[in-house]
Amino acid sequence: MKLKLTAAALALMTAFGAHAQDTVVKIGHSGPLSGSQAFSGKDNESGARLAVEELNAKPITVAGKKLKFELLSEDDQGDPKAGMAAAQKLIDAGVRYVVGPYNSGVAIPTSRAYNDAGALVATVATNPKLTQQGYKGLYRVNASDTQLGSKMALYAANELKLKNVAVIDDRTAFGQGVAEEFKKQAKAAGMTVAGHEFTNDKAFDFTSILTKLKTKKVEAIFFGGYAPQGAPMARQMKQLGINAKLLGGDTICTAEMGKLGGDAVGDNVLCSQGGAILDKASAGPAFKAKFKARFKQEPDVYAAAYYDAVMMYAQGMQKANSIDAQKVQAIISGASYQGVAGVYAFDAKGDMKQSPVTIFTFKGGQPSPLTSY
Repeated sequence: MKLKLTAAALALMTAFGAHAQDTVVKIGHSGPLSGSQAFSGKDNESGARLAVEELNAKPITVAGKKLKFELLSEDDQGDPKAGMAAAQKLIDAGVRYVVGPYNSGVAIPTSRAYNDAGALVATVATNPKLTQQGYKGLYRVNASDTQLGSKMALYAANELKLKNVAVIDDRTAFGQGVAEEFKKQAKAAGMTVAGHEFTNDKAFDFTSILTKLKTKKVEAIFFGGYAPQGAPMARQMKQLGINAKLLGGDTICTAEMGKLGGDAVGDNVLCSQGGAILDKASAGPAFKAKFKARFKQEPDVYAAAYYDAVMMYAQGMQKANSIDAQKVQAIISGASYQGVAGVYAFDAKGDMKQSPVTIFTFKGGQPSPLTSY
């Protein structure tokens, strides 16, 4: 009995010793895991989780030690106050590599806390103000509002040949930003912006503002906001007999939009999303297959970008031969990374040097790509 216990103890000690030699790297995720945007937050988290699991299955070695990645995920509720609490929790846990936040309204205030803690941040938040703050370790891993809003306007003018449009925004940092960029480019392209109405990201009744816009005979309404509001807006447009197109940014380019909107969401809805068409990217189909096998559903808008962000961090660690965030930051800022969704190379502000935008419509409740440019 004594010999068995000793052998068991030795086995445990050996296992613990081997594990203790691994270098643990904590990857933090911040996003809306509850509330109306939870479908996006969980999809993003799943993209990051898939990358962490693949890295641990390899595994990779830095400075002579195997890296063991751990994903710490916090629900920021898409709310600035909750986002600050989530950021502090991740920072206190020793996280120096963050993916998220998803919402610009959360990313802008938390970016200072992450910067002060020496953490790197890879986010899909699109408001241009985010990268104008001058934080060296902050990377936007998709197109900004400037690109999303302006290219949607150019498509509306050049391809749809629209002349008279309107704008609704939800007053969030994202919604306002992308709506203003659409409006600016729409005017520059010769379209008339007949009205700019306002709502919020908790609203579900848009009857009064839609009725007002109906009298202006607009051919399209650009909505700066999210799918949980965009879908009922599409339904109410149909109920009111408004035959105008509903246009939007990346946050309505989601299966949730089709699910919530039903038969009111079809080729009448168009949206712009950062990145090239995933099905046409060389690694796109393989990523989609892996994601579906692991999570039993198709990846949504930004799962691939979150996957790429974690893999970009890992490649940076390998190239720097260090897990020190500042050394990795120097590598990422000066190099490029070929990911599933595209090539990640950043300018001095942390914006992608090249970020194609894809225009989508909806078929059978699912986003269906039309063209990339």
